[in-house]
Amino acid sequence: MSEKIKKDLVLREKLALQRTTLANQTTVLSFLRTSMYFSVAGLSTRNLLKIENGVLIEYTFYLVGFIILLFGLINFFKHKKMISENKKHIGDFKMEYFE
Repeated sequence: MSEKIKKDLVLREKLALQRTTLANQTTVLSFLRTSMYFSVAGLSTRNLLKIENGVLIEYTFYLVGFIILLFGLINFFKHKKMISENKKHIGDFKMEYFE
């Protein structure tokens, strides 16, 4: 009975790590989407506002979009490393359990 409980806990931990990996991927896609929004805002700002310093506002949007993308990628790889380090702590499991 104790062996069955141990195998169930190992399976739950593996599934939790898979959910965490998928959440990490979703988060980096959100950062990418947000940075693209800022880039599109930079593209359309100069044409919509028609002001003399529109280039400054345009480049500000580009810079903010790039910073958001950079932060998202750094966050993604940092969490990816943490997830892979936690896979070592799941414990010993037998492959016949999954067959």
